[in-house]
Amino acid sequence: MTVVLGLTGSIATGKSTVSLMFDEYDIPVIDADKLAREVVEPGERAYQDIVETFGSDILRVDHKIDRKALGDIVFQNEDKRKKLNAIVHPAVRQRMLQKRDEYVQEECKAVVLDIPLLFESNLAHYVDKILVVSVDEQTQLQRLMNRDQSSQEEAMSRINAQMPVAEKAKRANAVIDNTGSKRETYQQLEAILRQWNII
Repeated sequence: MTVVLGLTGSIATGKSTVSLMFDEYDIPVIDADKLAREVVEPGERAYQDIVETFGSDILRVDHKIDRKALGDIVFQNEDKRKKLNAIVHPAVRQRMLQKRDEYVQEECKAVVLDIPLLFESNLAHYVDKILVVSVDEQTQLQRLMNRDQSSQEEAMSRINAQMPVAEKAKRANAVIDNTGSKRETYQQLEAILRQWNII
């Protein structure tokens, strides 16, 4: 019986760091962000739909989608952003479930769905257990400013655009506090996986 884990967090809480740690236990991770890039490659259905919707001006010389050009269009316009999400999100979900089901058929002990907007997109029913990577707000702010070289104001507006990590933590089956060292984070993950009889 494969346990399907949902991994989520908020911007700059260190979800990617935890995602990589599953490698140590041979637990596959299906990354929603990576799938979002795959489904818009030339030849994919979502690619065709995006070009039909937004025109060929968003294509680079090699016919791939110019993510920055498309981003500039959709971030200025809520309606266009919704149109893009209506094309990309279903394609990502379909591929994610397909990959999840393949691992379940192979009877892997566990598989991780790494979904940044797990709660915001109402995808909790895709998984058996939810793991939230959390840090305190000050650490989150500092890490984001350092990572993106952004001002405090810019960083705060990006943090505030998401559901607060404390709210996500309340809805989780387990929370990893990623404020300390990588080793401490690793130990917490290991303890949770043992508690859930996955390792």
